[in-house]
Amino acid sequence: MSTIKVEHLNKHFRKQKVLDDINLTFGSNQIYGLLGRNGAGKSTLLNIITDRIFASAGHVKLDGENLHDNGDMLAKVFMMSQDNLYPDSMKVKTIIKTTATLYDHFNQPLADDLVKKFDVNLNTKFSKLSTGYHSIVKLIIALCVPASIIIFDEPTLGLDANHRELFYSELIQSYSETPRTIIIATHLIDEVANLVNNVVIINDGHVIVNDDNETVIKKAHTITGPEKELDGYCDGLNIIGSKRLGNLKTNYIYGPLNDQRMLPDTVKIEGLDLQTLFIYLTKRDGEVINNE
Repeated sequence: MSTIKVEHLNKHFRKQKVLDDINLTFGSNQIYGLLGRNGAGKSTLLNIITDRIFASAGHVKLDGENLHDNGDMLAKVFMMSQDNLYPDSMKVKTIIKTTATLYDHFNQPLADDLVKKFDVNLNTKFSKLSTGYHSIVKLIIALCVPASIIIFDEPTLGLDANHRELFYSELIQSYSETPRTIIIATHLIDEVANLVNNVVIINDGHVIVNDDNETVIKKAHTITGPEKELDGYCDGLNIIGSKRLGNLKTNYIYGPLNDQRMLPDTVKIEGLDLQTLFIYLTKRDGEVINNE
């Protein structure tokens, strides 16, 4: 059982604050979606967790022990990222073999199976792989190492639709056979919406959503109707965005509704998917979305 706690984490690059007082807990045997726009701070957070870069302030602890400069605890965490950590001249089979020697209980049968399913040429040098196959080789290794916490930073970069579907299927299968903490940092929200147990959204270095997936979706609403009746019903609610289509207006709400307020017959309430919720929660000032 492994739990990561991020406590009052801050990170500055020169005069720019990238992370601002981040407090998070990644619990045991859960799948987390770490969501954010490019530059939101996702990769910076993950690189601090894995001790690849240092925090300006705050701590990251695994089971109560600081992770920074703690080899024994860091060995329990494995991150797949787009950083190329393998020599260009090394062949794929050597990369897998070398990794297997570094990790006791590396799942070699699974690695062999995934190599076949993804149609990986073991004799190809790493530098000769396409962007997609760079990702695939790293994904295979991440699924086979015996770490307690597996982190995927934009794992499907360069993968076509079939390979992305295969990866998600193999991830779920691996998780069901060997439960552990999995963190998936991605901007492909719709692809992981039904995969993750918990949702963390980072925007401009701040955590703006941190809850289980079911609770997040229950708090997200699409409310549509004639403008006057709609705005009257939505007065006081947390409106995160609006759009118009003909004579109708739609408000996007994140938060509780007013159960004491009568819903006009002309106004309809529906659910809001995670992708659309993410878009409106992370919208920048002046940015126009669809039919706003």
